[in-house]
Amino acid sequence: MAALSLNLTGVVKEYHTGDQPVRALDGVDLTISGGQFVSLVAPSGAGKSTLLHMLGALDVPDSGTIEFNGVDITHLTDNEQSDFRRHEVGFVFQFFNLLPTMSAWENVAVPRLLDGTPMSKAKSDAMRLLDMVGLAHRSEHRPAQLSGGQIQRIAIARALIMDPALLIADEPTGNLDSKTSHTVLDILADIAHAAGDQRAVVMATHDLDAARSTDRIVSMQDGRIDTDVLSGSQS
Repeated sequence: MAALSLNLTGVVKEYHTGDQPVRALDGVDLTISGGQFVSLVAPSGAGKSTLLHMLGALDVPDSGTIEFNGVDITHLTDNEQSDFRRHEVGFVFQFFNLLPTMSAWENVAVPRLLDGTPMSKAKSDAMRLLDMVGLAHRSEHRPAQLSGGQIQRIAIARALIMDPALLIADEPTGNLDSKTSHTVLDILADIAHAAGDQRAVVMATHDLDAARSTDRIVSMQDGRIDTDVLSGSQS
């Protein structure tokens, strides 16, 4: 993978509530480089989830540009967006989204299998990632047999199975206790740093303690970037 470069310039997104337009993003300028663990901190409705959707090509802005390694992803076709999401972005959600009838390794392997990878190779890659998050010994367990923290670590492994350059985490510690949250945050930091400048992790959170574990804290207010500072872990 090449060094990751992600640049947002003048990004605007509006939604409508009845007849009233609501500007979720109001001219956002933001640059993210590989090797960074970045937190987006904002109250509900301030635009952080909308911004994550833009970064992951789940939605497109009304105006402005989003360049991912020099390519403006706002002008991709639907098929190109789908391919971009499959190969360049990994998603980690607050509510895990694992398939309940599948084992841990099967859940991790699903994206590779859907991409046409042979079962033996997909399982080998899934086991490697489960080992990375400390859960190789639980590979045959289904989600109902696992704790919330274990499920979230499996979800992180699944997000990495396609070797994405960008990992997006939306409130990944929102349903976890403090000790488990620290474990998950340490894993996310390792992911951001282990690939040199080739991968970044962007996490949305309302938890300031979680944000302080990242390299950089970007706060949002009313659809705009309010502050953008290095966290205590980097100062």
